[in-house]
Amino acid sequence: MIKQQPCDGDLRNADMLCFSHLRWDFVFQRPQHLMSRFARNRRLFFIEEAVPGDMPAINVRICGQTGVHIAVPTLPAKLGCQSNQILERLIRDMMIQYSVTDFVAWYYTPMALGFTSTLRPVATIYDCMDELSLFRGAPPELIQNEKALLSRSDLVFTGGYSLFEAKCQQHHRVYAFPSSVDVCHFAQARRIRDEVPDQAHIGHPRIGYAGVIDERMDLELLRDLADMRPEWHFVMLGPVVKIEPASLPARPNIHYLGMKQYDDLPKYFAGWDVAVLPFALNESTRFISPTKTPEYLAAGLPVVSTPVRDVVRTYGDIGLLRIGSTPEEFCCAIEQSLNKGMSMKWRERADNFVATLSWDKTWLAMNRLITEIVDARNAEVPRRLAMSAGAKAGEALSV
Repeated sequence: MIKQQPCDGDLRNADMLCFSHLRWDFVFQRPQHLMSRFARNRRLFFIEEAVPGDMPAINVRICGQTGVHIAVPTLPAKLGCQSNQILERLIRDMMIQYSVTDFVAWYYTPMALGFTSTLRPVATIYDCMDELSLFRGAPPELIQNEKALLSRSDLVFTGGYSLFEAKCQQHHRVYAFPSSVDVCHFAQARRIRDEVPDQAHIGHPRIGYAGVIDERMDLELLRDLADMRPEWHFVMLGPVVKIEPASLPARPNIHYLGMKQYDDLPKYFAGWDVAVLPFALNESTRFISPTKTPEYLAAGLPVVSTPVRDVVRTYGDIGLLRIGSTPEEFCCAIEQSLNKGMSMKWRERADNFVATLSWDKTWLAMNRLITEIVDARNAEVPRRLAMSAGAKAGEALSV
């Protein structure tokens, strides 16, 4: 049942304000998975970055499937350094409109601290899903903002083990929650036989990728693979972000099909022979833990990846996927996957492994940790009241 009423006084039912650098309607990934689940038993406000507009305003709509309140501020471009001050007012106006009093603050972007530093949540959570300071176009003040956010956070969650190792030196309560998966959703790919129209004309073997196509992608590797094996077809699903579309390698056997709805992904995966993670090894991929890895495995697909650290240590070292460091090695790994496939023993091990990565389990574990913080806050209230009453009684006796 979606909770649509304000907090009833029990801080366990407190609303949640989530500040995100990613749009709700962008690729369905970690924020959407987790916030959809938190919205089951509390009001959830997903506050996106501001978009240009004629007048300062904040527009709130409710996602019909999840009950999440999606809030999008609009700001005139000319505001400049006043933007944070205006955003702070807009957030407070929204809180008044929706009677938000007790709430948990959840941050995906430290940049939101610029307009939320005066808020007083019952708990502050920093879910660090990426090392954003290493991404192309990162604001120079992001590192300083993250330090400030870490200093006021009650809990820090990380999207992978490499991030955990980096952040646990900076906070006393850091927990690693790597990418999880909705197994039942992606396992549908094993049963689907009908082709999706925009993929039906593409020949086999099909080598597929699903996700954001940005500076983390090894475009030279993709080009080399397409040239080395012109009989293979590379299907690329996802939006092109922060790089020029003209920079994408154009070959007859590379097919860019654009962003697809999360619900439709199993239909595309069903028509692939091998799934790939062709990431570059650079600063922006140093700490990534791709969500698509367990999704590919849940779909029953053999997987080939470049040696991204968290992919190797989580999946490669136990033989759940193949690794290729060079175009030649990557090509050979795909070839092995096509020719040898994956044994029943491998499939059983992969299925057992991804079964431990449920988003529901991740959410429950996170919620349990938040509840501990909130319970401690709940306990503080009667203790403070008792201390206050005791002090007043002492004053009365001394008169």
